[in-house]
Amino acid sequence: MQVFHSQHGALRYHDLPGRGVPLLFIHGLGCAGSSDFPRVAADPALAGQRCLLLDLLGAGFSDRPDDFAYTIAAHAATVADLLDHLDLPQLHMVGHSMGGAVAIAASSLRPDKVARLLLLEPNLDAGGGVFSRALAAMSEDAFIQRGQRRLARLASCEGSPLWAGSLAASHAPAVHRAAVSLVQGGEPSWRSQLLALGMPRDVVVGARSLPQPALTRLAQDGVSVHVLADAGHAMSEDNPAGLAALLAAILEQDHVA
Repeated sequence: MQVFHSQHGALRYHDLPGRGVPLLFIHGLGCAGSSDFPRVAADPALAGQRCLLLDLLGAGFSDRPDDFAYTIAAHAATVADLLDHLDLPQLHMVGHSMGGAVAIAASSLRPDKVARLLLLEPNLDAGGGVFSRALAAMSEDAFIQRGQRRLARLASCEGSPLWAGSLAASHAPAVHRAAVSLVQGGEPSWRSQLLALGMPRDVVVGARSLPQPALTRLAQDGVSVHVLADAGHAMSEDNPAGLAALLAAILEQDHVA
């Protein structure tokens, strides 16, 4: 595991060696790159591809500073600093859910560093999703005292043991503050930032999540939209092999072009 010492704390990430332009994976709310993406990165479809599995501050193996804002903008700034630290000519950025918003904001800060932006059911607009709205409706103290344990138990009962485990292990203030940030939205919006970016952009939607007009209509604006079979929102858990194959197929377009 590699460590980048940002000004706010240590960001930790798995750097899986390989060739070509690396893939940087950014996880969603209450998740961690170290738990969400190993099966995707290790799939034969991505064999030989360098993959960086990042744990954002407050998640997984990374530090948990109490005085960090944990907003989407704050996370994006630390990712941008990580890109500077890596000193790579370019990389592909893969962001899931909240991580999609982080990836968009980080790409807006370092557009020259991002070859392709691949977003897995990203947050694009203010208002959040069902999960983030439920968290944001609680006070931070209430979430720390009761909400985190309750939601982790609920996730486990509903058949998402991977997410339940990463949620239970996450820094509670980090999860709550990020949820509030998702509900409040970005300025400009993450959707506006996405449409202003010039690199190739792809959005992946799980077939079980359809209909998703707020995402599928992006095809009208020059963003490629793909549907992943046998998956819902937690696509790296539902169908990791299918997700790996789809990412590989998207990247192969760059070699064919």
